[in-house]
Amino acid sequence: MNSRFFIDRPIFAWVITLFIVVLGAAAITRLPVAQYPTVAPPSIVINAVYPGASAQVMEDSVLSVIEQELNGSPGLIYMEAAADASGTGTLTATFEPGTDVAVAQIEVQNRLSRATPRLPSAVVQQGVRVDKARSNFLMFVMLTSTNANWDPVALGDYAVRNIQPELLRVPGIGQVQLFGTEKAMRVWIEPQKLQGVGLSSNDVNNAIRAQNLQVSAGSIGGLPSVAGQTQFATLKVNGQLSSVEQFGQILLRANADGSSVRLRDVARIEVAGQAYVSSSRLNGMPATGLGIQLSPTGNALAAATGVRERMAELKKYMPEGVSYEVPYDSSKFVRISIHEVVKTLLEAIVLVFIVMLVFLQNIRYTLIPTIVVPVALLGTFGVMLAMGFSINVLTLFGMVLAIGILVDDAIVVVENVERIMAEEGLSPREATIKAMGQITGAIIGITVVLISVFVPMAFFSGSVGNIYRQFSLAMVASMVFSATMALSLTPALCATLLKPVSPDHHNKKGFFGAFNRRFKQATHGYEAGVARILPKAGRWLLVYGAIVAVAAFMYQRLPNSFLPNEDQGYLIVNVQLPPGAARERTEAVMQKVEQFFLGQPEVDKVVGVLGFSFSGSGQNAALAFVPLKPWDERPGKEHSAQALAGRTFGALMGIRDAFIFPLSPPPIPELGTATGFNFRLQDRAGMGHDALLAARNQLLGMAMQSKVLQGVRPDGLEDAPQLQLDIDRERAAAMGVGFDAIGNVLSTALGSVYINDFPNAGRLQRVIVQAEARARMQPDDVLRLTVPGSKGQLVPLSAIASVRWVTGPIQTVRYNGYPAMKIGGDAAPGYSTGDAMAEMERLAAQLPQGFGYEWTGQSREEKLSGAQAGILLAFSMLAVFLCLAALYESWSIPMAVLLVVPLGVVGSLVGVWLRGMPNDVYFKVGLITFICLSAKNEIVLIYFAKHRHAE
Repeated sequence: MNSRFFIDRPIFAWVITLFIVVLGAAAITRLPVAQYPTVAPPSIVINAVYPGASAQVMEDSVLSVIEQELNGSPGLIYMEAAADASGTGTLTATFEPGTDVAVAQIEVQNRLSRATPRLPSAVVQQGVRVDKARSNFLMFVMLTSTNANWDPVALGDYAVRNIQPELLRVPGIGQVQLFGTEKAMRVWIEPQKLQGVGLSSNDVNNAIRAQNLQVSAGSIGGLPSVAGQTQFATLKVNGQLSSVEQFGQILLRANADGSSVRLRDVARIEVAGQAYVSSSRLNGMPATGLGIQLSPTGNALAAATGVRERMAELKKYMPEGVSYEVPYDSSKFVRISIHEVVKTLLEAIVLVFIVMLVFLQNIRYTLIPTIVVPVALLGTFGVMLAMGFSINVLTLFGMVLAIGILVDDAIVVVENVERIMAEEGLSPREATIKAMGQITGAIIGITVVLISVFVPMAFFSGSVGNIYRQFSLAMVASMVFSATMALSLTPALCATLLKPVSPDHHNKKGFFGAFNRRFKQATHGYEAGVARILPKAGRWLLVYGAIVAVAAFMYQRLPNSFLPNEDQGYLIVNVQLPPGAARERTEAVMQKVEQFFLGQPEVDKVVGVLGFSFSGSGQNAALAFVPLKPWDERPGKEHSAQALAGRTFGALMGIRDAFIFPLSPPPIPELGTATGFNFRLQDRAGMGHDALLAARNQLLGMAMQSKVLQGVRPDGLEDAPQLQLDIDRERAAAMGVGFDAIGNVLSTALGSVYINDFPNAGRLQRVIVQAEARARMQPDDVLRLTVPGSKGQLVPLSAIASVRWVTGPIQTVRYNGYPAMKIGGDAAPGYSTGDAMAEMERLAAQLPQGFGYEWTGQSREEKLSGAQAGILLAFSMLAVFLCLAALYESWSIPMAVLLVVPLGVVGSLVGVWLRGMPNDVYFKVGLITFICLSAKNEIVLIYFAKHRHAE
């Protein structure tokens, strides 16, 4: 770049600068804001419902079938399937980073359609849903009412009709999960009354199907019509029923004596809840919750803002007595994190200005490099927008680190101009022309070398590569703009703003005079020290070797981690009761948990969910989201989320028959639900569930004795008592009872059967048949059920079957096609997650042959991050070496530069070690930045050393 052009045309330089500023300012308003770059690989979630099915039946007949079809999908990394005793199953397919989510969803949908013919008809009728949403919850919207007419079922129905569809249309929202229920036509049959009239539940189901039917009856006078036809009208038939009274009139049997049996004679009919799997609470009071999940490409801040704006609009239409709250919003932490980094960025700019003023001791000299900083940063924002990046903690962190680098080029220009004016008495314009002739090549060369440090980071693949890529390219862009300004705007400003100086202008008085004297003394001391060292180079090389050895030792001993755990302003509390515990017991425990948290000074609200947890769904499972008060209202580590979690674990251990585990959210919520590690123990040899359970318990036992691990736990639901129905097939056949008839009766009475739909206030809702609650509470109730035989007789199940208690899984998990067990845990104090993961691998190696393991979520990304760190450092060092060799046409000078790097690395390692910090992503990018700064300092020293040597 010809700097003389800009010296002669300063307005042209200002035009380029203003152009960069305007584009950068416009880019800021359009850039998405996030906590981190998109790290989590895109996932597609398949949800299926099989009413009344056990976890094992759901796995065998539904999830394994879908798994087989999904195997081999392009870009598929791993998949995890989970089924529970509530008849629900979920399969999450995770794809390579960079995969188009829409294309992946189409691929999954196509493969699912191939599996559909093999799925049970009840599953197909319920519908298999394919969603593209993240597993964690962005926020909760809670509906409450002070009107007695609006019970949880009414609120749930209102939410499904009026709130859920609106929120799904907010950009960035992937799924809105209802923790409650909408309405349905519930037919509660009385088995004894059915037996009394000689009918079975199959007769009820068939009658509803036949008599609640939408008929497309056509019209009169339709085309083609006869000549002279003057009237046309569509024909309406009251085939589809819409009220409790109409359903009660359904004819089950017409007797020969003219009497009849209708549905109301054998069943209680009402419009009630469609499902009773989960419910939610707010601060201990019943409420209807809407858990909002981001789409894989959604932006948390924009989506959360959109949800709040949409809810503010919907509030105008809510019935009297109905209101809403947003008690839990994880985007608040993202907002405060970005605010803190921006604050640090501004503080860094101010500090750099002060330091430059102290050393340059002239406001004009200081102002010129200061102008470069915002211009380079704004230009970087423009590049980020063009490359599809976001404003996040890491890109802003890169800018904070880059500020010291950005002003260097301009300072070099200003100081060189000032030196020439003082030594040669030239005017500012002539001095600037001469100075740029001396240092233009050096500025370009230094910039190329610095860029070479960061460019290799941009070529790493995977989720970890996304982190490094945005950081590195933001740094590269800022350096390019800094060099551009140093060769264009800076010389133009020097030629126009600076004034001629005298040779003795450095003789200052006051503060600057005292500072110069002290600095000169320090400089002379440094020179004397170097003079003493040079004659004893061999001895000091031994010291250097020892320092390098210490650096290598400390780096190896530094605990590894992915990202630091932070106080994100909320806790997640997992509640699990013993296997087989009913909802009433779970609710009683949940009340105690809520009372405890509401009594803590740090807690703002408590959102409770019954019947659902991240470990699985069931009557013995519950989950609490505990939003805390703002950070400025709870200063000190003793009031942090981590401190509260520690107190909670001890305080709630006394609750009888409950395992209550408070969890801090992970640094990247998309990669898990809690801090620590995510381990999957797999049955690779078909050993069976009991053997897998024994291996898991053995592993947990070894983990409890390890000093490296803490809180290692099964991250799922334990096996529970189950009632085994043994059917004598020969006796059943002799009585003319088909196995399909037995299955239909059991499904209807003990599970529930979705028959068809009915219109209700403009929405089609389900008709569901199930036995009255009192008829399905005890084991003997099962044997009292009757099944129709081939001759029309009713056969009690007690005549062809018996029951016995067994223990079996109420939740099954498969990982990458293998039966698996989920295990979570954390590192003990003084150890990192990397240490904990290495310890788990060591313990897993001691299990019997046939069992394997895999890492998932954040743990998987941490493994990839650690594997790539060494390669990253090596590539950066190699890039610096090659660029320096080309710059100086020498192989020895680059070695001199690189040999200095370990001296600074020791300082970095000591600082991190003293603060107890791990080798995480922040440390790695900081280390790369240090290599950059070290190389730049050495290049300047070598430049002047060569210049003096030539003289």
